[in-house]
Amino acid sequence: MGVPTGGRRVLPEPDVPRRAITTCGPDGAPRPFDPVRPTEPPAEAPNVVLVVLDDLGFGSSSAFGGPCRMPTADRLADDGLRFTRFHVTALCSPTRQSLMTGRNHHAVGMGATTEMATSAPGYTGYRPRSAATLARVLQGNGYSTAAFGKWHQTPPAEISPVGPFDRWPTGEGFDHFYGFMACEMNHWYPLLYEGTTPVEPARRPEDGYHLSEDLVDRAVDWVHTQRSLTPDRPFFTYLAFGASHAPLHVAPEWRERYDGEFDGGWDRLREATLARQKALGVVPGHTELAPWPDGVPHWDDLDDTRRALGARFMETYAGFTEHADAQLGRFVAALDELGAMENTLFLYLLGDNGASGEGGIEGTHVEHRLGHGMVDDPTDMLGHLDEIGGPASYPIAPVGWALAMNTPYQWTKQVASHFGGTRDGLVVHWPAGIADRGGLRHQFHHVVDVLPTVLECAGIPQPTSVDGTPQQPVDGTSMRYTFADPDAPDRRRTQYFEMCGNRGVYHEGFTAVTRHGTPWEMVPTDSGGFRDDVWELYDTTTDPSQAHDVAAEHPELLARLRELFLVEAAKYQVFPLDDRVTERENPRLAGRLDLVGDRTSVTFRGSTRRLIEEAVPNIKNRSHAVVADVEAPAGGGDGVLVAQGGRFGGWALYVAGGRASYVYNFFGLRRHTVRADHALAPGRHEVRTDFAYDGGRDGRGGTATLRVDGLVVGAVRVDATVPYYFSFDETFDVGVDLGTPVTDDYATGDNAFTGTVRSVRVELTAPEPEPGPEPEGRHRRVMASH
Repeated sequence: MGVPTGGRRVLPEPDVPRRAITTCGPDGAPRPFDPVRPTEPPAEAPNVVLVVLDDLGFGSSSAFGGPCRMPTADRLADDGLRFTRFHVTALCSPTRQSLMTGRNHHAVGMGATTEMATSAPGYTGYRPRSAATLARVLQGNGYSTAAFGKWHQTPPAEISPVGPFDRWPTGEGFDHFYGFMACEMNHWYPLLYEGTTPVEPARRPEDGYHLSEDLVDRAVDWVHTQRSLTPDRPFFTYLAFGASHAPLHVAPEWRERYDGEFDGGWDRLREATLARQKALGVVPGHTELAPWPDGVPHWDDLDDTRRALGARFMETYAGFTEHADAQLGRFVAALDELGAMENTLFLYLLGDNGASGEGGIEGTHVEHRLGHGMVDDPTDMLGHLDEIGGPASYPIAPVGWALAMNTPYQWTKQVASHFGGTRDGLVVHWPAGIADRGGLRHQFHHVVDVLPTVLECAGIPQPTSVDGTPQQPVDGTSMRYTFADPDAPDRRRTQYFEMCGNRGVYHEGFTAVTRHGTPWEMVPTDSGGFRDDVWELYDTTTDPSQAHDVAAEHPELLARLRELFLVEAAKYQVFPLDDRVTERENPRLAGRLDLVGDRTSVTFRGSTRRLIEEAVPNIKNRSHAVVADVEAPAGGGDGVLVAQGGRFGGWALYVAGGRASYVYNFFGLRRHTVRADHALAPGRHEVRTDFAYDGGRDGRGGTATLRVDGLVVGAVRVDATVPYYFSFDETFDVGVDLGTPVTDDYATGDNAFTGTVRSVRVELTAPEPEPGPEPEGRHRRVMASH
């Protein structure tokens, strides 16, 4: 029949030899014609839907006893299974790389996020071809595949119009992609791609736009089209929401659903959540709340201002989360309408790590400020209370709520040593394959187990070769053995964990762990080395929340488990340990590919759009010039010549009322603007800004001098600059400022330049020398806000 038959071990399967036809015309050809067809899926193979929420802790969702009402999760859990001891890696990209490959994150080069990649084998950010993705394996077995939402697995140096594109979703096994590539995204003004092409939403927030709704609209459209055109093929849909990662963006009506519900604070919420978890059976009845970390205030210690702010942050987080779950409900309704839910293996992962403590003690109105060590004043934030969650904000909640969202466990996202960073709820729903409706599964499992589970359920073997490359072993263990047997013995007996120097190992019920850093604090330069870290030991068979350290009682066991960690770490490329965060976000300091390299001048055409920070010259912490070759219309024109960043930090060279202008936006706190006194005459001009950096340490100020056709037309003193990154969701654009505006001078309507931008050239001085040790009391690193 012309169908490949390679046993599915080698993908793509070899072509079937076809008999040569020697007749001159079609009359002698065999009837019926034998069409060329791809590998067919196994009979009765289920559709697969994999949904991931972001920065959601074990104790966040109502399905696992949390305060965020999630009716879709509840419905799927009540008709499927809750996995209560499921683990992830403590940070975004590593969890997603493990999810897609079935391998431990260091084993596939993702020891940290893509923005923190280095040249060390376990941290390059490049998935090896020997670890084909779940999407590629299903695609090679006859599935239609599509991904929507957050990706965050492509090396930043490859996120540009020139690629290469083999590590984009459409190069890793997805027929279709609509979503974003970065760690986080503005849900009101997102940077999106369809396939590999940047696209702009057709609507804006004032028109009712929201990213979570857009993603589900696209997913519903795709699955309807797939069912119409190829109903004989199963589909794989990967839907990865940006919620509930910062920025916490949601319409007021969703936030208002929780009005007043968190006024009692995070301490009382932890107690109430634990009680609900016990009633649901997702934790044992003897579970205790894990200890509260030193340095984080209890709710009763806060003043009225901080309580009002804290409640509003949590209302926004909960509304954001419920809104995402409600959108997923629309996707489930579409599958119901198509009659597809019965034979759809639906995995709903309620978090890619624990809830984020990166909001610090106070929380923040603009996340990027806190990421650079700047703490918003609570009194000032209170004056913007009603903006939290809206387009004028970029908020993240205080650490107290993150600890509550991770109830009953210790610590938060980034902390791979403790369950607060690594344990999330998993719901599995598959009516055709699971008879136990509403069941609980308490076996220990890890995100690497998803790929082998899906393949076993689909009747597909793990391939030995994909696209000509022999495959490295899959590290995961299928969870299907638990579907029919809630009391089946654990098949995953050992699992290591490591993130940003926080590390641990699980073995047969015991965990040996050491926390190297605190996510919501700056890490000082004189922090102790890895050999100084104190290890803890927990018996999770009797102490499921890691509340009681028994290291002193069992020193020999702790020593054996520490040795086991070393063995696992060596096996999976964990070494060398690396606790740097901010430094690794600078390609030069991290030792990864820098597209600009040693060039000191780069010219962009006037049509250049949507370039991320790692694709353009880095103008931070050095003197530089931006030179625009433009043609002005009558009156001088209006609009943007070139811009980088947006409302919460960046710079722009533009024309306002015919007059050449430059603005430097310092985290949305201060905007330093210089403007020519006279309008541009019609015709061609060179509009130039020279920025003379003060030198010395990162983030110092400088003077911006504006020139038109070589003549100085103004200057402005900039007292401080953004040292590390403008944003993860805004871009470098020529002739327009896409996303949010850097300045209110062109905040409304179309800001494209009404004349012509022929080119923009960025000129760089030599980079500043590396500074010596910071003065006492200063810190050099910031949190992994992604």
